[in-house]
Amino acid sequence: MPRIPFFTLGHAAEPAAPPQLNSYIPTLSLDGLQLGVDNLRHDVYLSPNFVEQIRLHIARLLVRYGNVDGLLSAEATEAPRSSNSLQSKLIGSPGVKPRAGAGYRRTAEPSELKPLLVQAQVAALNQAKSAGNIAVDLLARLAIIKLLRAELTLQFAQMLERCHMTLKSFEGIRQVKALEYRERVAAFQVGKRTILRQAAQELFRTLREIDKETLAHTRRSLFGTQRSSEYQLFQNPLIFTEEGLDSYLNAEHYVMLGTFERDADRFSSIRRIASEFLLSLEIGPPAPDESLLDGWLNVPENAQELVGSGPASDSSAEAQARQWRLNEWREMLEHEKVMELVIASYEVVPLLAEYSPRINGHQLKNALVSREERERVERLIGEAGGKASADNLRAAVSRTANCRGDERDRIAARFLRDFMRYHRDLRRLEAVNGALESINLIGNEKMRELSSMNATLYEFLLPKEHKPAPEKVLRHVIVKADVRDSSKLTRSLLQREMNPASYFSLNFYDPVNKLLAKYGAEKVFLEGDAIILGFFEREGDAPAVVGKACVMAREILEIVRGYNQLLEQAGLPTLELGIGISYQDSAPMYLMDGEQRVMISDALNESDRLSSCNKRARKALEKMNAPFNVYAFQTISDEQLQDSPEEFIMKYNLSGIRMSEAAFERLQKEISLEPCDVRMPKMWGSEEFNLYCGLVPVGNEIFKKIVVRKSQVARIDAADFSLQHWTSRRYYEVCCTPALNAAIDGKSASAR
Repeated sequence: MPRIPFFTLGHAAEPAAPPQLNSYIPTLSLDGLQLGVDNLRHDVYLSPNFVEQIRLHIARLLVRYGNVDGLLSAEATEAPRSSNSLQSKLIGSPGVKPRAGAGYRRTAEPSELKPLLVQAQVAALNQAKSAGNIAVDLLARLAIIKLLRAELTLQFAQMLERCHMTLKSFEGIRQVKALEYRERVAAFQVGKRTILRQAAQELFRTLREIDKETLAHTRRSLFGTQRSSEYQLFQNPLIFTEEGLDSYLNAEHYVMLGTFERDADRFSSIRRIASEFLLSLEIGPPAPDESLLDGWLNVPENAQELVGSGPASDSSAEAQARQWRLNEWREMLEHEKVMELVIASYEVVPLLAEYSPRINGHQLKNALVSREERERVERLIGEAGGKASADNLRAAVSRTANCRGDERDRIAARFLRDFMRYHRDLRRLEAVNGALESINLIGNEKMRELSSMNATLYEFLLPKEHKPAPEKVLRHVIVKADVRDSSKLTRSLLQREMNPASYFSLNFYDPVNKLLAKYGAEKVFLEGDAIILGFFEREGDAPAVVGKACVMAREILEIVRGYNQLLEQAGLPTLELGIGISYQDSAPMYLMDGEQRVMISDALNESDRLSSCNKRARKALEKMNAPFNVYAFQTISDEQLQDSPEEFIMKYNLSGIRMSEAAFERLQKEISLEPCDVRMPKMWGSEEFNLYCGLVPVGNEIFKKIVVRKSQVARIDAADFSLQHWTSRRYYEVCCTPALNAAIDGKSASAR
């Protein structure tokens, strides 16, 4: 086939550039995880309660889609209660327990499927975070997929066995009911593929929804965008199919290809035609190898780059080049006698709901292009009787035969894109299947104990199934919220004959107290003009104490800001705060004052310094119209500073949140902090600072965004507050400036 001419086409003034194709090879790696006792696979033990609930749900789905609810109910209510009935064997006999997943009738109702899957997979993400390896979560996700696949087949077989046992109990007793149930069981058995597909797709939709609603946010919070391409492999409609060969699923999501060796449009033939088409364009290396061709076919966006979405809409060189390639692609399909089948593949989709499963989908598709097959299908429709009509079939035959010109081009372009999507998802399925082979689902206590003894077992339990551990504190965070000019404020209130104690309580202490349970904070103690809170990370906790402290500190400022608006309207003085956050990588110590525990911690002193605000700095920065709420200045030389570093650091913290360097470093380990590129005014026009954004998990499916600023300490002349130079020292602020947060939210929205 001749090479596509990338010189000027038609009357275009500029030559067309060659198409730029992307390549993608799906991979899924479990490297870095311990192999199990067989030295070949990874041993995984899933929560027994989770497994049992999954079995209940799958059994319930099969009953619903198989329409055998009434039959199985008859097992318990209408069938004779003889010693031979399945019910008496599984339920009535003393000491005999039903098999796992053996039936639809259970004494316990299954919990909701969606929350159950969320709970299990969020626990796996937290376990992966504790292990410092996201592959642990990938392992859990794969293990759940393997369990669901296995139980779909197993539960169907057990359900069918129950149905047959129920039929036997009706023999010779109620002939009318026996005949009705026999027909229903026969339909259940014949419709196995359809029933399994419907149940599997409901499971897939549930998994996709919880990933979108919860898991993706949790994963991003804990790991950022790490290995995000591997998680896309689970968003694959083919993930519960046998080797991706489900005609009805393909018709719904991609395009219905042939399945028999004689079919001209089977997958292998179309892939060969598509590869020859790519080779004919002579793009990329002189002789692209098979892996590169495969990579090109795995990117559906390449179809748009190559042939667009149909006939050229303008006379530009690029549009004309796409039109040329589209003509070549369509002519190749026609030469291979595939184009008519492609058109029929799209026309048959609305017919499936009307005529299948009574008539096979491929038989319907072939009837649109073959007179002989059409006559056979029409006879089948006629034999069905009732309201069945061949009118819609004949209309689809007419549309297929009359597809010409631009419409033919549009279908050829759509087919290339849909085939590439199917090709990509088929390769993704192969990657998942390969990873599933390396997983050994442990099903008995002996193997579990053996693998656990050898430290090769990965256990994924529900939170309530974890053994209670002693509440040993590993690390802690101190947050101090300090009221500015509290003495002046107290005098002002007394002059108005108002009670300062109730004023502080109603507008500060009480609102903060209401936040303690929400964020898991504890009140360390109160000072006259400050409140000191503690956040404690214990063994087994999700590591997010610094993140929660940052979110709570910001909410404290927002609450006080809201109360201040009301106070201003009432003509009362307002509150101004400064908040300091200090982190210590150890548990605090305590001494006893009578029956009262008194905390001893370096973080207490540090939080006091971080929350403070120098009066001279406040006056100076009010004149300079500072854009942020936290600053730090050095007033002496670096050499003098070595002796008493804090004494000569002038601090500014007005309605701001300053965190220690240790707290910032811990926050980077707790969540993924990503750089933010937002323009903000700079102090003296030369300040260098960095902004970081992150999502903090603060509750079940609740995430709060925080913005952290990392900036330099300025060396200044204390007399006139002029800049001398920027030092290498750093300070950190949890930003609560409304303008900054609005700018970041707006930038994120535009990026989406």
